[in-house]
Amino acid sequence: MKKLIILYTIISIFIFSSCNKNKSENEEQKLEPVAYTLYAKKSELFVEFKPLVVGETSRFAAHVTIIGELFTPMTEGKVKVSVTDNGSSVANAPSPPGIFRPEITPTTAGTNFKITFEIEARDFTDIITIDNITVYPDFQTALADQPEEAEGNDITYLKEQAWKVEFANKEIKKQTFYYTIKTTGQILTPPSEEAIISAKSGGIVNYNGNYITGMNVVKGENLFTVSGSNLNEENINTKIIEAKSNYERAKADYERALELNKDKIVSDREFLAIKNTYEIASEVYNSLTYNYSSAGVRVFTPISGYLRTLNVRQGEYVQPGQTLATITQNLKLILKADLSQKYIDVINEIRSANFKTPDGRTYDTESLNGKSIVYGKNTGQDNLLLPINFEIDYRQDLIPGTFVEVFLKTNRLPDVLVIPVSSLIEEQGIFYVFVQTGGESFQKREVTLGESDGLNVQVLSGIEEGERVVTKGAYQIKLASMSGSLPAHGHEH
Repeated sequence: MKKLIILYTIISIFIFSSCNKNKSENEEQKLEPVAYTLYAKKSELFVEFKPLVVGETSRFAAHVTIIGELFTPMTEGKVKVSVTDNGSSVANAPSPPGIFRPEITPTTAGTNFKITFEIEARDFTDIITIDNITVYPDFQTALADQPEEAEGNDITYLKEQAWKVEFANKEIKKQTFYYTIKTTGQILTPPSEEAIISAKSGGIVNYNGNYITGMNVVKGENLFTVSGSNLNEENINTKIIEAKSNYERAKADYERALELNKDKIVSDREFLAIKNTYEIASEVYNSLTYNYSSAGVRVFTPISGYLRTLNVRQGEYVQPGQTLATITQNLKLILKADLSQKYIDVINEIRSANFKTPDGRTYDTESLNGKSIVYGKNTGQDNLLLPINFEIDYRQDLIPGTFVEVFLKTNRLPDVLVIPVSSLIEEQGIFYVFVQTGGESFQKREVTLGESDGLNVQVLSGIEEGERVVTKGAYQIKLASMSGSLPAHGHEH
């Protein structure tokens, strides 16, 4: 009988413990995770975890994104999490890339605690804190404090999705903008940046290498040789032989006259005439033999740069003074904009410009060290537009001769909301942006636009200062919102 009572007691304890354990697990599963999105100087932290309960292990899913021109996952480094009066934990590596999973088991209940995240990357360290954190004494207290789930129309777009594409967002702040004048223009080479190579004598052109347009050359490089050895007329060899004969004869006459003039056998007047003949013969001979070799007259590049044009072909006959090639230095370019005469009143207020090339890239003259503008004082016979010129730094992707869209900046617009043009999504003439409301949630907003300078655009309504607008990757979020099947949310488990 005693054995039966003991067995019944053990079974009862086991059943009671199992019930409590199942109840505890059920209560834990009912706890909805909390999420925070915070920014430091070089990183974004999106972290999810269930409310902290004494004696229960809390698993954090810390998504760390490196902020830059593009937002990318942090694939190396570690994340340390600390909770006031409850210890700390370190995740020494991400799993998967970008997601760190430190764990903490709280020991002290309380309110107004602080969670501190120390993000240690290869090139920087950021510290991010979350204030007013509660550590609950038990699950029942945590459950009673659960907020009601808010309903909304936010679009879910996971970090794992954003990290696979070109993605970035930006906090919108009021700034100074400019009224702009949109026009057309062209990228040109300044005359001072070019050198024209001309033939010094007539003859047949021979290339001294496999030169093509666009190839870099250095000052003093021998590009061509012009030979007239096989020509019946304008034969440089014949001219040199004749010039050498005249030079040697004039030199002998001069040396003899020099001695005779000392003894006054030759008058000063006769001596000066002989000397003049000698100097002319010497100049002609030296000019013809300058850069001359047995193969012909060598032609060198006077500056370093690249071959903009090659005006002759191998074996082609050229005349003295004919253009052989044009060399351009890689130093400066000219942005020439054409301004309508109706803007003549504001021409003195233009200080800089943006311009867009045919490949869709937009540049700022200020970032290219653009100098003060020089504008034409009159129009041409065939063009009624006023030319406005900016000198800018050379860039390899800016090709002289390219026609561009130009946005001339005039009067200042202080304290306006401005977003990058890349943020805009157009649908049937209406413009939208995506505003990030949380680490993985976004809202689609219709916006009213004002001035545009090609790079940025003024926003008159639709967003507020301090909100974060997607600047790259908006189209991918649009596709995600149209797919009809949004990915499951939550990473804390």
